[in-house]
Amino acid sequence: MYEQHYGFTGRPFQLTPDPDFYFESASHAKAMSYLSYGLNQGEGFIVITGDVGVGKSTLVAHLMERVDPTALTVGQIVTSALDADEIIHVVAQSFGLVVEGKDKAGALGAIERFLQDEARDGRRCLLVVDECQNLELSALEELRMLSNFQLESTPLLQSLLVGQSEFRRTLAHHPDLDQLRQRIIASHHLEALSPEEVEGYVIHRLERVGWERKPELGEGLRPALFETTQGIARRVNQVMNRLLLLGAIESRDTLSLAMLEAVRKEMDIDPKPVATMVKSKPATVAQKPEPVEMITADLTDEPIDEVQPLAPAPDHLQDPNMAEAVERLEARLEEQERSFRHVLTMLIEWLEDGSHSKAA
Repeated sequence: MYEQHYGFTGRPFQLTPDPDFYFESASHAKAMSYLSYGLNQGEGFIVITGDVGVGKSTLVAHLMERVDPTALTVGQIVTSALDADEIIHVVAQSFGLVVEGKDKAGALGAIERFLQDEARDGRRCLLVVDECQNLELSALEELRMLSNFQLESTPLLQSLLVGQSEFRRTLAHHPDLDQLRQRIIASHHLEALSPEEVEGYVIHRLERVGWERKPELGEGLRPALFETTQGIARRVNQVMNRLLLLGAIESRDTLSLAMLEAVRKEMDIDPKPVATMVKSKPATVAQKPEPVEMITADLTDEPIDEVQPLAPAPDHLQDPNMAEAVERLEARLEEQERSFRHVLTMLIEWLEDGSHSKAA
């Protein structure tokens, strides 16, 4: 919905990894350097780790776009909790090999013959294993054993292991992985985006879909996005998706801090309050009236001695029972508003789903 409203050519903040939206942060640039070095060595293991959502899968997708298929054959697997026998069959499948039954020896033989044939045809082989933190230790040992395949002293298989932060700790400290550690020729831990990189990331993805400053990014929104997401790329995508959707629903041409606060409440995100992140200019009579949330933020910058005391509440509101009833009513109205916004968001996302494009 919001891409039509703002004239985008696509969805800039989709959660599925897309190499077309690859953004090279300082940490991603280092990772690519290590990957290039490792691939040039043509042997052993390359390891990329990082917290959930920092962009590991997008990095791998970007790498795959740069691979020359005439020189490098790639098998890719995303693991679950695989043991030693299962990983061998999954590796065979990743290279398109059909192995009858569950015979491990047969699968190993098929893999070795395939690797030898590729080498004779002048192609190297790379195995990309994602979500490695889920693998059993026996499966990791099997991957190490696969790296022993050679043709006239030339290694036949190189592996790229991608996993979350706990996989990095496992590799570094587990006593049973010493031989695997010795074969790691390059490794890098992906970091979250810095505040400046979050701004560049958002603008980069918007420009990829034809953004022409509609909507504008309101004052203070960019640093507030970092505070909200802590620089995790996937969280930035989630928040920006909701923010753009809210902007389209309310026909806004500027994404404001007040809108970000509404999205945060809807997503139950509770970092530092948005109103305290960026100082706003004091409101003046000549200014265009701002939303209530922004006016509240402006008042925090006024000198205390200039703030007038509130008038006493009317007598009927000073009654404790009446005040309690009003408080309950306000809480119920706020809850109904959140529920309505949530249902509306779900409805729009359902309509935007590819399988319901005709209904949309």
